[in-house]
Amino acid sequence: MAKRDSFLLRLSPEMMEAVRRWSEDEFRSMNAQIEMVLVDALRRAGRLKGPPPSQPECRDSDDKSPPET
Repeated sequence: MAKRDSFLLRLSPEMMEAVRRWSEDEFRSMNAQIEMVLVDALRRAGRLKGPPPSQPECRDSDDKSPPET
């Protein structure tokens, strides 16, 4: 297994709760959810090599329009 670094991440209680709910919705640990969000953001910004994310873009829950294709 590849070596992984650890670090302290300070989040507001509101952000922590939002990440907790999102991770539960997608059956991931909070750590895996945060890592997935970071990898997605880094790839979109062109700062991490690799295939584009296979999951659809995150949209606001109020946005009921279908995803762009």
